[in-house]
Order: sequence, then structure tokens, then C-alpha cells
Amino acid sequence: MDGTSLLMIVMMIAIFYFMLIRPENKRKKQAEEMRNSIKKGERITTIGGMKGKVVQVSDDSVVFETGEDRVRIEIAKWGVQSTESMEAARAQKQSGGLFGSKKSEPEAKPEEKEDQADFDPEIK
Repeated sequence: MDGTSLLMIVMMIAIFYFMLIRPENKRKKQAEEMRNSIKKGERITTIGGMKGKVVQVSDDSVVFETGEDRVRIEIAKWGVQSTESMEAARAQKQSGGLFGSKKSEPEAKPEEKEDQADFDPEIK
């Protein structure tokens, strides 16, 4: 093996590290920090898609209410996909941050507003 082929192998390993391994480790660390910072009263979304408000947090599990009927579900912390604060930060980042330009949709005309359903997808 000469020096150039060894250098190419080292460069390929470095590229794999910086393009694949490092970003994945950062995502795992952020998810673990998010799960460890869950507090009572915060809204969460589970990996299965259920949404609710946290009512109890322990070392390895979270209990949340799913809606007005006050059904309580206990899940393992690793089953939490995102929190309300995480989703808000993601939305702010996608809209261009604090000073970014955000395209606003035009207001609906009064007669169109009456036709829209009064359905509120948010869990109260």
C-alpha cells in the first residue's frame, strides 16, 4: 500500500464520520435531553401519534391525559417523540427564525369563515 491509497481510506472514514455518524449522535443526544426535560403540564406527542398533556413524570415513564374525558395513559419515556416546546422551535426555525420573512395567508372572507367547521384539533 502506498501513501495515497492510505490517505484515501482515511479521508473516506472521515467523510463517513462527519456525514453519517456525528449527526446521528447529535440527534440521539437532543432526543434524550428532550425526554429528560419533560415537565408536568407540557404537551407531548408519542411515537404512535397520540397527543396529550403530561400529568406525571417519573425516571423512566410519563403519564399523560389524552383529552376532555381525562383518560390517562402511561408510556415509557423513550416513546415520546416530541414536546410542544420542541415543535414550536422547529416551526420557528422553518419560518426563518425571529427575523425571517414568513408568508401570511390572506384572511378568509366573512362568508367563507361561516362555512369552516368549528373543529379544534387541539386537545383541551
